[in-house]
Amino acid sequence: MAILIVADSPYDRHLLKSLLGAEGYTEVLTAESSRQAFRHLGLEDPAHAVTSVDLVLMDLAMPEMDGVDACAAINTHDGLRGIPIIMLVGALETKELEAAFAAGAVDYIFKPPTRIELAARVRSCLRLKREIDRRKAVEQESFKVTRLLDAAYQKLQHVSFRDGLTEIANRRRFDEFIELEWRRGLRTSMPMSLIMIDIDFFKAHNDTYGHQGGDECLKRVASCLAGAMHRPGDLAARYGGEEFVVVLANTNRAGAAAVAEALRVRIESLEIPHSGSRVSDWVTISLGVATMVPLQDTSPAELIAAADRALYQAKREGRNQVKVANGI
Repeated sequence: MAILIVADSPYDRHLLKSLLGAEGYTEVLTAESSRQAFRHLGLEDPAHAVTSVDLVLMDLAMPEMDGVDACAAINTHDGLRGIPIIMLVGALETKELEAAFAAGAVDYIFKPPTRIELAARVRSCLRLKREIDRRKAVEQESFKVTRLLDAAYQKLQHVSFRDGLTEIANRRRFDEFIELEWRRGLRTSMPMSLIMIDIDFFKAHNDTYGHQGGDECLKRVASCLAGAMHRPGDLAARYGGEEFVVVLANTNRAGAAAVAEALRVRIESLEIPHSGSRVSDWVTISLGVATMVPLQDTSPAELIAAADRALYQAKREGRNQVKVANGI
């Protein structure tokens, strides 16, 4: 299956082509600009398309025409609309992602990508492309095909926001969700609370019960946290490793502290054995709570940092407890 890399940086093109080659993808095309990509795709002259492209890796920031405009141009053509586009994003370019998804991108990856993450994203999108092609062949240009394609895209975006192990929201979904709720809070002047959560002595749990036991522990803790979320403005997500995070929109400090304590009790009541813990015979969690009313000169990063400090305090003072940040 052919993959087209569109990036103005020779280093980026070489790196991506090398990583894809190491994964066995031999049919990899490169373009140094959006215009050159259009020629590869036959967008300007379909009769002169170089080859059939199954996936595009598109740099978000490029001279002349950036990745967002190029993505939009590709998706205006019926024959090209089914090609998944993964945006290549620099660390300081995340503000443009919303526009990229609106233009038709289905996923993104930070530069420089790791081989494992790039391979996973590419496999996922190529599976989607194969499914799209199969459906197109069965029901050419019909309304049903259009509905199925829309469902496929929505499914891909849904999968990209789920943690592969625990099946709850992942870090990417959390980052998007807290930004959206923060903007909502700016309009409503309602408080937002955040709970940072860490499984106590998780390394000791892995050492005692093995990685399979550790994975099962993570799944049960994640399911319990997610099951406690009942409002549209609440989200439980895996933050990374054994860390989780809970977003509570329209929730003051007292309300968030009560939710955090309820979560602590729920996790301990699961009675997941943990003989390596220094605080309990069961798996327990430490929690840090922070609350802010979003203002124009503040950001979600400040709320996250405050909750993280409170979590550190809970761990430093004995674990299996809730600590609430003050003064914000």
